[in-house]
Amino acid sequence: MAQATTGYLAVAVGTSHGAYKGKGRPLIDFPRLERIPGLVEAPLVLHGASSVPPELIQRFRAAGGEIGEAAGIHPEDIRKAIAMGIAKINTDTDLRLAFTALLREGFQKNPKEFDPRKHLGPAREAVKEGVKSRMELFGSAGKA
Repeated sequence: MAQATTGYLAVAVGTSHGAYKGKGRPLIDFPRLERIPGLVEAPLVLHGASSVPPELIQRFRAAGGEIGEAAGIHPEDIRKAIAMGIAKINTDTDLRLAFTALLREGFQKNPKEFDPRKHLGPAREAVKEGVKSRMELFGSAGKA
């Protein structure tokens, strides 16, 4: 019988947290990732797997947000990493960008509105849609 694991292993395969991942497309080191599952029993974690969609960056900037060069992990790379043993994926940047962009848009469209619930509702819905999209990408939708 296999021994239960007590934690996860966040592997260094070319991803990182946050939107600032350098210039160009961030790439996962798939040859390295391919070797790791045979060496450890712990479930593997992919750091910083947000896609950082250009349309979300554009929306954020159009609403007055400032963000440097931002690029994310391509969806096909995430699917491949999952197939190679990734069990947990950190993907918060997309959600924070969506939330903040919707807040900024709301403040611009309704500058007299001071009830935070009026601004938080659309922002919360944007996060909900982002989570739904990520769950579909990760292959975990409908499995709860």
